[in-house]
Amino acid sequence: MSQGYQIKDQTAAHYVTLQIVQWVDIFTRKLYRDIVIDSLKYCQKEKGLEVYAFVIMSNHIHLLVRSGQENLSGTLRDFKSYTSKEILKVIIEKNESRIDWLLMVFKYAANKHKRNSTYQVWTHENHAEEIYSNKFIEQKLDYIHNNPVRAGIVTNPEDYLYSSARNYASLESVLDVIEVSRTWKTY
Repeated sequence: MSQGYQIKDQTAAHYVTLQIVQWVDIFTRKLYRDIVIDSLKYCQKEKGLEVYAFVIMSNHIHLLVRSGQENLSGTLRDFKSYTSKEILKVIIEKNESRIDWLLMVFKYAANKHKRNSTYQVWTHENHAEEIYSNKFIEQKLDYIHNNPVRAGIVTNPEDYLYSSARNYASLESVLDVIEVSRTWKTY
């Protein structure tokens, strides 16, 4: 197991990247993005997950989070487990047009690891970096919010519905976040 991105301090805020195996573009469909949002809402309410920033891209998500219950690793494990099951359920039950290919990729990924029974949707890594300074927070907020701009999806960060850039721009958002105080910037 990689030592570089482990969550050592379960009480600290972390910048986290969760990716789909083989970088499969599962979140190009709203149905799957909504599974992630609903699960994040549940984790906020029931598991004390504090979300400061987020973005859902086509094959990965970035989060700036902290566990109010001092168990960020456990919360992320449960989040990934639940969303995996829900994504697989939708793939099978909703007649997903890519069903054969998706299940083949997820089965192949599962066969490479003994911990998986049949399918693996998320990679095992959480790529978590502990927040250690205000400058680092600013850097990660900008990175998260500008991800859809860099990908050519939107022109302005706040135009992307599945991002906390909307919260920081005082627009309606799909997920409530705890906004981090930012130094005023002029571009």
